[in-house]
Amino acid sequence: MIELLLLLLLIVGIVIGVLIYKQRSRTQNPKQDAPPPPPQDPFAASSTMDTAGDPRNIKAGDMIDWGTERTWIRGTLRLSEGGYVWSEHFLEVEGGKRWLSVDEDPDLELALWTGRPDLTMVPQGKTIELEGVTYKLEEKGSGSYRSEGTTGLKAQGGMDYADYESADGQLLAFERFDHGSWEVSTGTKIAAGTFTIFPGS
Repeated sequence: MIELLLLLLLIVGIVIGVLIYKQRSRTQNPKQDAPPPPPQDPFAASSTMDTAGDPRNIKAGDMIDWGTERTWIRGTLRLSEGGYVWSEHFLEVEGGKRWLSVDEDPDLELALWTGRPDLTMVPQGKTIELEGVTYKLEEKGSGSYRSEGTTGLKAQGGMDYADYESADGQLLAFERFDHGSWEVSTGTKIAAGTFTIFPGS
């Protein structure tokens, strides 16, 4: 009788030991049963991948597909004034200077800009006439910038700006960095779905 009892206790002990071992193995290797996802081509069309991207997350090294052309983000300026923050992303283009601004005030606003080094204007007055278009002052101020990638500016510094807009939505902007000369640019508003973002890393 005692031998039978000891045999039963031994069997129960072995069963409990096996169960504890299996439980510890699952706890220490929780991903062992789940195989890693297979590599995917970020450029392939897929209904399961969201390649449109969030414009608020654009950074240097990302590729932008406009549908008819592809460009890369060479550098980014993170601009701030008080608690308000917005971004300017410089595009890889042949000749000239173009960039994409991403603003949330409070709705997401995007604009594509072209530098106008041929203009030597300064932001004076509440309205400005340019090439037959009347622009009205929307806002102006001073803030700071932080540079990422290739922007042609220091790692950080100060900036001044003045933004104008015409009655039909055309944009005119003035910026100067670190008390330098005013830089003039013209721009147009664009929708978020106008382009697709492919993260660089």
